[in-house]
Amino acid sequence: MYSEKFLKFIEMWVKDFGISHTIDEKVCVDRDNNPIPWYTYPAIEYLSQFDYSNKTVFEFGCAYSSLFWATRAKKVISIEDNPKWFEKWQQEFNEPNLDIKWRDEGKIYENAIFEENQKYDVIVIDGKRRFECAKAAIEKLADGGMIILDDSDRVNTSDEYKKAIKELQSADLLQVDFYGFCPMNVYTKATTIFFKRDFNFASKFDVQPVNGLGNLWSMSRKDRKALYNKFK
Repeated sequence: MYSEKFLKFIEMWVKDFGISHTIDEKVCVDRDNNPIPWYTYPAIEYLSQFDYSNKTVFEFGCAYSSLFWATRAKKVISIEDNPKWFEKWQQEFNEPNLDIKWRDEGKIYENAIFEENQKYDVIVIDGKRRFECAKAAIEKLADGGMIILDDSDRVNTSDEYKKAIKELQSADLLQVDFYGFCPMNVYTKATTIFFKRDFNFASKFDVQPVNGLGNLWSMSRKDRKALYNKFK
């Protein structure tokens, strides 16, 4: 019932993105079972290009993204508000540079970012009280850094997201929206990155952008030509 070309497309999603595994098993991992954030795939691929070895990360919302950042960054602080999830992450995540903290009860949550006398290169807003977290993130963002707001497409229906995005826009940050599919879901969403205007993260590679998952130009010339000729 389906064309060979369409089946090749499905094969790419299964093989290169591991989409069937992440949906069926409800786990945020890539094709090699490495942890990835619950962001859109375009955002994940973009963020994966940079060198975070001397960067600090603060997350409002702890999950597999915490391991993603911990394997890349110098230091990660992740805030969890659910006691059961906090206990789970404490037991499962053992990266020495990852500090998971339980914070709840209103302002205590967003004010967790002020507990240490430092600013952060990457701040992720992917938990509760997103407007309040956005306000706090602006104050604690380091020069040249970025703020990641996940599920930003909810601005269309949520006053909280409208206020959060308006707050981030008012801070004179550059807004880039990454639309697309994401792990575990069967629908699309958006992950938005707000950059300081002096954003200065170095790439891990000699060129940017690098070949993404399923990219034609990551193949050998022979394989690329064969595939192109087969489906042109």
